[in-house]
Amino acid sequence: MSEPTLPTRTPAPPTPVLSVSPVLLPAPDRAVDLELRVSAPVTGNDLPVILLSHGQGYSNHLSSLNGYAPLAHDWAAHGFVVIQPTHLSSTTLSLDPDAPGAPLYWRSRAEDMTFVLDRADAIEAAVPQLLGRVDWTRVAVAGHSMGGHTASLLLGARLTDPQTGAEVDLAEPRITAGVLLAAPGRGGDALTAPIAENLPFLLTTDFSTMTTPALVVAGDKDDSAHLTVRGADWHADPYELAPGPKALLTLYGAEHGLGGISGYDVAETTDENPGRVAAVQRLTRAYLRTALHPGDPAWQEARDALAAGPGEPLGRVDVK
Repeated sequence: MSEPTLPTRTPAPPTPVLSVSPVLLPAPDRAVDLELRVSAPVTGNDLPVILLSHGQGYSNHLSSLNGYAPLAHDWAAHGFVVIQPTHLSSTTLSLDPDAPGAPLYWRSRAEDMTFVLDRADAIEAAVPQLLGRVDWTRVAVAGHSMGGHTASLLLGARLTDPQTGAEVDLAEPRITAGVLLAAPGRGGDALTAPIAENLPFLLTTDFSTMTTPALVVAGDKDDSAHLTVRGADWHADPYELAPGPKALLTLYGAEHGLGGISGYDVAETTDENPGRVAAVQRLTRAYLRTALHPGDPAWQEARDALAAGPGEPLGRVDVK
């Protein structure tokens, strides 16, 4: 059986990447100051920004600013500034498991991204190689797994705070596009009983208000049986239940790691596949290139290349 391939026109060569960490943003109202990794091409100006939210895997450091190198490096090499915070949910911080907001700090995770945008000047000052090169009017958010939930809130999804009963709106208007990678779907009876009991904030997710354009990436073998009783289709909910414009990239044979996007050769990836990771890299950066620069043909070209690929298809794209 031949390895799936993604034909493309000859792309511009990737640019060497500058990566700086930790960039420390003092945050007096947070349990600890916010640490970031900032990655960017060493050349170029008017660089758009991707805020990348980590998931909650088994490994310690993947759930921090040190994870997701296959995505962060690729996006930076192709002209984006990628900013990765270590959220309070990261096991690297060893916070009190009974602290307010623990264990997943769903609200704080989204607030981290708004805080980053509020401190744009401080970030450029901390990474002087970026001074004057960043276009802070072109901002996207991306997130994997729990990071996808964080991204969905910033894109306009809402939920009911299980502590107060109030509807929570954390939409960030400065973010104009997003990528949700293996993100959680709807709550209610779609959740397993332990998740409904222990993570009740997931019960009330409402995608009907998620109006910001987004690409949802889901694996058709990502059953996530510890989270949902609905199987792999659950991860398509942010596409199916949100208003357009939205796109859905369904990857054939992909499990929760989508081929290995959380890190190079990490043990928790159950579907290691460099070709699949390369497809995620190319399609996500193409989507964001067009979303942040309307009229750029990158997204249509990437879709056409996926559809025209020889041998076994890697997946399919639906749009609305």
